[in-house]
Amino acid sequence: MAAEASATALVTSPLVLLAAAVVAVPIFKRLGLGSVVGYLAAGVAIGPQVLALFGDPGAILHVAELGVVMFLFLIGLELEPQRLWSMRRNIFGLGSVQILAAGLGVGAALYYGLGTPWREAVVVGAGLALSSTAIVMQMLEERGETRTPAGEKAFAILLMQDLAIVPLLALVTLVAPQTGATGDGFLLATGKMVGAVVVVVVAGRYLLNPMFRFLAAAEAREIMTAAALMIVLGAAAAMALAGLSMAMGAFLAGVMLAESNFRHQLAADVEPFRGILMGLFFLSVGMTVDLSVITADWRLVLGGLIALLMAKFVTVHLAVRLFGGSRGEAMQVSALLIQGGEFGFVLYQSAAVSGAIAERSASIAVAVTTLSMALTPLVVAAIDRLRPKPGEDSIEEDFTDVKGSVLLVGFGRFGQIVSQLLLANGTEVTIIDNDTDMIRSAARFGFRIYYGDGTRLDVLRAAGAERAELIVVATDGRETTDRVVDLIQAEFPNARLFVRSFDRGHTLSLKARNVEFEIRETYESALAFGRATLIGLGLDPDAASDLAEQVRQRDRTRLALQEAGGIMAGRGAMLTEPSKPAEPEPEPLIEPKRPSRALNRETESVARTEKAASGSR
Repeated sequence: MAAEASATALVTSPLVLLAAAVVAVPIFKRLGLGSVVGYLAAGVAIGPQVLALFGDPGAILHVAELGVVMFLFLIGLELEPQRLWSMRRNIFGLGSVQILAAGLGVGAALYYGLGTPWREAVVVGAGLALSSTAIVMQMLEERGETRTPAGEKAFAILLMQDLAIVPLLALVTLVAPQTGATGDGFLLATGKMVGAVVVVVVAGRYLLNPMFRFLAAAEAREIMTAAALMIVLGAAAAMALAGLSMAMGAFLAGVMLAESNFRHQLAADVEPFRGILMGLFFLSVGMTVDLSVITADWRLVLGGLIALLMAKFVTVHLAVRLFGGSRGEAMQVSALLIQGGEFGFVLYQSAAVSGAIAERSASIAVAVTTLSMALTPLVVAAIDRLRPKPGEDSIEEDFTDVKGSVLLVGFGRFGQIVSQLLLANGTEVTIIDNDTDMIRSAARFGFRIYYGDGTRLDVLRAAGAERAELIVVATDGRETTDRVVDLIQAEFPNARLFVRSFDRGHTLSLKARNVEFEIRETYESALAFGRATLIGLGLDPDAASDLAEQVRQRDRTRLALQEAGGIMAGRGAMLTEPSKPAEPEPEPLIEPKRPSRALNRETESVARTEKAASGSR
């Protein structure tokens, strides 16, 4: 019976979590509050304080943190090391100023405004200075603002906050009454942190690409997915053992793979796990809300929440303005980072164990952090209305990607020639192909090709099909091309499609699908070949060109007739020899002594068909 009960719980628990999310998230999104608030509300409803469907939300929270880990890995995949280095001023400058200013501002508000003891003010101020990477990045992604100037500044600050985890934990130890902290202990922690970063960077630089090439050659999709998860979890575990955040390790692993040919395939493999675990994370945060603390100490919770929101907004706003951000950017970043962060839960727990803060204060800090997370989408929506419009402020626009991005699916002989023109024009091209030998060969010539299967929706999404200005489908074979075209038209109906056609029938099929442009893979090369043949026979080059153009125009006319009347239409548009006689049937010069014999069944079938046809003539 106990085993049956355990098995039932194993099924019902995920079912309850999924049902809560399925019900709450669409409702809150329809209300304009976003999916994050929906998850948090669902967590509160099924948590121990309301329906009590889960007794230990902390256990779920530990598993759900993997969603944040995978999210940071995906963000890292979008950041090449050069781009990350270009953000160093915002990461180390703006990020450090924000942490110090917000920590001091929140701490001062607690100490002078609410009379909080200085130790608690320092620890809680440090914890509340951090923001929620999960919530902020989820909102930026939903709003399509991860690459905007405000989005990049918010991300830089969040990255610096992850780097600040070890110093903040050391601060908790230093202010604890029974502290036994020593300089050696801090140096050891710093050494472990540096060592873990070096291990992740070296492994990502020199080991991961050869490993993924080996696995891709095996053509086992599930092994590639398993390897992607292993890399994410391994990097996260290395950082956790060193005292850093797991998300930081996953982020570094992503950055190291950002220039890999397998980048888009990895993103496609990890994305489904990231989505469900991020939702689970927000659900578990909602479950940790202690309503009894809120009702018993509602004045302190309300006062702390107001102090947090005001101090964070003002300090982040000033920091962004100090580093050259416009007023609109400063307001947007301030609204995004106005909440406390999930790492605060760890910091408060550590502080309570060491005696730096009381258990009651830790519970209040957790409640304030959770409420600030829930209020963030509302604050961002309100700030959007107050934010100056583009015409009212000198907003810094980023036009670095305006050249026009092209997604090229398939890098065979045809795709290689197409890419030459695009790259020569300076066009930004993303190329995906699932031939590992082709990828290795192209890498020697400096091409940036990513490993991925263009017939998979998740790969197309990861490769940027939604954002691409134009999609070129240059895959080999009609069936593969049709699968890619059908998938793109179903999922990205506004995409501009330029497609390589297999033959005339395929051309008509693609025209019926209303692709913007198509061309038969051998058509123009055959015309060029025919023109060269005429010149070789002594015809004037200009006259040869005129004939080639005449054939081209007639072919267009015939295609138009075939579109309207079917494949057999338009024969009159074909150029033929004047008064061409009927082609003679091949006849033997000497009567054979014995009948012919077919060597296989297929030949015998053809011979019977030909004999029947000749008998009917």
